This record gives sequence, C-alpha cells and structure tokens, in this order.
Amino acid sequence: VLFSCVFLGMEKLIVCPYKRPNALCRLFCFPWAGGGTSQLAQWGKLFSSSVEVSSVRLPGRESRFKEPFAKDMTTVVNEITSVLLKELQEKPFAFFGHSFGSYISFAVALHLKEKYGLEPFHLFLSGAHAPHSEAFLPLKTLPISDAKDEELLKYIEVLGGTPAELLQNEDIKKHLTLTVREDVRVLQTFSFEKAERNIPFTCDITCFNGSEDTSHDLEAWHDLTSGDISFYELPGGHFYLLEPSNETFLIKHITKCIENAGL
Repeated sequence: VLFSCVFLGMEKLIVCPYKRPNALCRLFCFPWAGGGTSQLAQWGKLFSSSVEVSSVRLPGRESRFKEPFAKDMTTVVNEITSVLLKELQEKPFAFFGHSFGSYISFAVALHLKEKYGLEPFHLFLSGAHAPHSEAFLPLKTLPISDAKDEELLKYIEVLGGTPAELLQNEDIKKHLTLTVREDVRVLQTFSFEKAERNIPFTCDITCFNGSEDTSHDLEAWHDLTSGDISFYELPGGHFYLLEPSNETFLIKHITKCIENAGL
C-alpha cells in the first residue's frame, strides 16, 4: 500500500516526460508563482543523457486542478519531501528554481538537510533574494490577499511570462490570477532566520538574474553555504529564462556544473 501511495504521489507531483533511468543525477525544477510544469519539464530533452529532469507540480493546477491549493510553505515542503525522499536517496540530485520556485527549492533543501542530512549537490536559483535578506521582507507584506483581480493581473502582465493570448481567455485569466494569489500567500508563510555561525549548506550555489529585473539581494546567499557561489546576469526582465538564447545558456551552464561535480 505504501508503495502505491508513493507512486500515486509521484505521478501527481512530478512531471518527467524524458525518463532516463541510467542518468548520473536528477535535476528537479521548481516553477514560478502561477506557473505549471510545461516549460521546465521540457528541459529534459535539451540535457544530455546523464541528467534526468523533472518539474514539480503543486496542487491547484494542471492535472491537480481539482485539489485545494496548499495553505502554507510547510505543507508544500512536507509533500515534496515525503514523495521524493526515496528518489533523493538513490542518486545525486540538484534543484533549479525560478522566483517563487527558488524559495520552494530552498525550503525543501533546508528541510532535507536538517531532517535527513541530505543535500542537493548544487542549488541553481533564479530571480530570487536570499530568504534571510532585508530585500526579501517586502515580499512578505505584498497586500495580495486584498488585491483586486485587476491589480493582480497588471502585476502578472508587468512581470511577463504569460503569453498575451492566454490572458484574452476569461477562464484562463481567472484561474491564473487565483493561482498567483495562492502561491504568493504560500510564499508569505515562509520565514527563514539564519542562526548565528550556522551555515546551513555545503553545496555550490549559482544565482541567475535578468539584467532588467528588479535587483535581488544576491550577496546574502554567501552566508548560506560553505560551497562556491557564482552569479550570472542574463539579458531581459524577470522572465529572462523564457528567451531561447538564455535558456540555452542556462542549460549549458547547468550541464557544465554537473559535469564538473565529478558525480
């Protein structure tokens, strides 16, 4: 029974269109607020056969459309950890997250480290502040709960990342607004206080950012690992990663990091 529960959990939570049972490592991707798995799951075909790519699907979207949205970050982290734990113990893994997805991947990595002594060999974080930095605090107080749908839609349009033609469709527009609202609500329940002299990670961290995006407090990531940290700025706004040339750069760079990790 346990096996079937985990299997069903896996089918719901993880999208992996390009399965590679012989891959050296697994890359788990965490989408942005309001995002689904279609974009990042497709990375699987762009990586070499040594990397298996999966994308995490949260409740309330795609095939989990009928499930209630997660209420807080702890619920999200617990679901991901309980479903993936066995997989993560089998072979080396790395996380890639963009924006909201960066914070989820960080929260999951932290939980894995504190509770199971497991750690990704590399964290790839995109469009995000270090979660203990001053710059993260305004995100916690964005008045999302009271924001009108129109205000949220403006915010979504300004950020980009959603094809304009989708926003012409009333149902899609309504669901997207709801999903973004719920995802930001989850983000606002996340708090991470860095303890004195406690460096949570030993893995390498790479931060990517769009050159025209609001500047993120990246320096503060230095406090969070004893591993190497590198920063890359790519041309574009918050959704710079949807530009094909930037996507190519990300995939080449992540591949190089994986190859250099000597797994």
